Amino acid sequence: MNEEIIKAYEVIKEGGIILYPTDTVWGIGCDATNPEAVAKIYKLKQRAETQSMIVLMNGEKMMYNVFKNIPEVAWQLLDLSEKPTTLILDEPRNVAPNIIAADNSLGIRLVKEPFCFKLLERMKKPLVSTSANISGQPTPIAFKDISPEIVNGVDYVVNLYHDRVAGKPSTIIKLTNDSQVKVIRK
Repeated sequence: MNEEIIKAYEVIKEGGIILYPTDTVWGIGCDATNPEAVAKIYKLKQRAETQSMIVLMNGEKMMYNVFKNIPEVAWQLLDLSEKPTTLILDEPRNVAPNIIAADNSLGIRLVKEPFCFKLLERMKKPLVSTSANISGQPTPIAFKDISPEIVNGVDYVVNLYHDRVAGKPSTIIKLTNDSQVKVIRK
């Protein structure tokens, strides 16, 4: 696994995009602070830049680097979640502008999955995570279901867990700075 982390990190550091296993489904990712790399993902997915993507983080320090204000309920939700949970929080900073939603929010997920966690440790920056499909197509359940267009369109395919069947996509909850909570996907 360490060799894959090093390879993926080198590609990301140079502004490339990767295809990698997450704690939920296979994802396409890049450095979330690099607008050119983020634009490559939008182009590959044939997705409008008005449809924001989420980022993965590996802990509290990274979250506070991106969000000045994190509602207390966010920590409670993360502590109580039994499955991967994406939180959409207001007023992100220190990330590429083209990853921020029109309402000035950003979806984030804290990961524990070993590959993603260790890659984030090496990057010291958030990692874009969007499903490995062309926009509007079904989310692939396993690596073999990912279209050749996606596999051939990334700069690096992480060589781990190709036989694993994906878990369900994460729960998505939007939290506003004024304490409003909205469940978007269970």
